[in-house]
Amino acid sequence: MNKGRVEAFTDAVIAIALTIMILEFKTPEEPTFTALMANWSYLVAYLISFLFIGVAWYNHHYMFSLTKRVTKKIYWVNNLWILTMSMLPVSTAWAGRFINDVQPELFYFFIFTLWALAYAALSYTVMRTNRKDHPEIAEKIRKIPAYRLHANVWFWLIWAGVIALIFYWPPISLVFTTAELVLMAVLTPADSDKLF
Repeated sequence: MNKGRVEAFTDAVIAIALTIMILEFKTPEEPTFTALMANWSYLVAYLISFLFIGVAWYNHHYMFSLTKRVTKKIYWVNNLWILTMSMLPVSTAWAGRFINDVQPELFYFFIFTLWALAYAALSYTVMRTNRKDHPEIAEKIRKIPAYRLHANVWFWLIWAGVIALIFYWPPISLVFTTAELVLMAVLTPADSDKLF
């Protein structure tokens, strides 16, 4: 399968998701900053989701730059990953509109969790595809901080704690998401900007 076509399709879905998210931000009815700040909670959720997509795209691009081929299995797991990404606009809009309510924040966290699981599955699939003929590439993918984070038992224990805390302070879902995304943005492989 042509790797470039899969990357182009993925890029298109990600670009559309970003566009849809900003269209949810309502233009204020009055020419004041006070009117603009009436949408503060959606703006916060949008900025977090923008970071989400930016970090995800960067790590995805790095991993696909490394892989030597795209199999049918990689193609379908990648589709699962972009399916979770395409659900981000609706979860962002709902969580941003009702930032202090449990169910919208749980839904946002649920979509984030599906994305994390799909990304871990995609990383694992790409790693296994390269393991036999290109073990050095498989090892690089295994060492990607985003993959290691999602494969770490401590991450999932903290995740379970966050689920419980959402019922007491719903915005914790956005705080946890932001913290993980900042970690994944900062902890990128040393050669991630030197592949081309």
